[in-house]
Amino acid sequence: MQKKVKVKPNSKQQKIEEQPDGSLIVYLKSPPVDGKANEELIKLLAEKFDVSKSYIQIKIGLSSRQKLIEINTET
Repeated sequence: MQKKVKVKPNSKQQKIEEQPDGSLIVYLKSPPVDGKANEELIKLLAEKFDVSKSYIQIKIGLSSRQKLIEINTET
């Protein structure tokens, strides 16, 4: 499954908001430095979708706030 994700780094709290169109807005505490925000994003999405972190991949937007995430839900 693929999800469009908008990332908001340096937020006061971590949370995931699902939008009516199925996309996600993810608020991260980490700054967008040295991939820390991407690591936190993958960890949060793994918890939300109850999969291993290795099943989540950033397909597009590695250094952008707009990302396309691939989630492999097949075990």
